[in-house]
This record gives sequence, structure tokens and C-alpha cells, in this order.
Amino acid sequence: MGEKLVVRKTIAAPPREVFDAWTDADGMKSWMCPGDATEARARLDVRVGGTFEIVMKSPQRDYEHTGTYRVVDPPRKLVFTWMSAATDNKTTLVTVEFLARGTGTEVVLTHEELPSPEAVKSHRGGWGTILDRLAERFGPGSSSSPAR
Repeated sequence: MGEKLVVRKTIAAPPREVFDAWTDADGMKSWMCPGDATEARARLDVRVGGTFEIVMKSPQRDYEHTGTYRVVDPPRKLVFTWMSAATDNKTTLVTVEFLARGTGTEVVLTHEELPSPEAVKSHRGGWGTILDRLAERFGPGSSSSPAR
């Protein structure tokens, strides 16, 4: 059993709009960009059993991520596998929940089966930046809560 992390972010948009952002390959270009990544290229087949490939592009190199959707429950939940060099090319599991909070959405991202505490640390920072950039897309009124 691997390591686990949870990251939360409240976004100033309704759950349907935030969920849809996670299923829009073109839209991901600007926000699926942690660290020094400046752009992301995504190919998404958003259905149970469908696969995805996300390449995060930084000035130094490209970071490829692949996975398979296990749960697609709009606008409440996405569950998918996640594999990259940062997971030691091992399959991990990501659950993204979209919870209505007034006129906004609390995004709760749980990443499980990470191979090490170091992988937890790097993914916590990466997912945190990704959620911050996603929130910027929807404008002011978004906030973070402490990650576990």
C-alpha cells in the first residue's frame, strides 16, 4: 500500500463548470501546469475505461502522464489512474470530487498509492499549483484550505 495525499481548493464556479474543465483537453493547456511547466497538451477519452495522456511542457523537458478513467460521474466525481516518471512509472490512483459550496465548488483531490514520501511532497506541490491555476481561470473568490 502506497502513500496518500489530499489537496482541497474552493473555486468560484459551480460544480458543473469545474467538472467540465477537467474534461476539456484544450482548456487544460493553461492550467494543468505545475512547477515550471508553461503549457500542457492533453488527449482525453473521458469515459469509464477511456484513457488519457497529458504532457506538461517546461523549458527543460516534457513530463508525460498517462492513465485510465475508472469513474466518470458528472458533475460529482472523476477517478482515474495516474502514471508518470514522478510515480516511478507505477500506477497510482487519483479521485477528484466536486462538492457544491454555495455558488462555488470545493475540489477535493485525493492521490493514493504514491511510491514514497518524496513523491507525496512533489505531487502535493504540483496538484496545489494546478488547482491554483484552475481557480484563476474562474476569477476571484477562490481559496485553498490546508492540505493533509
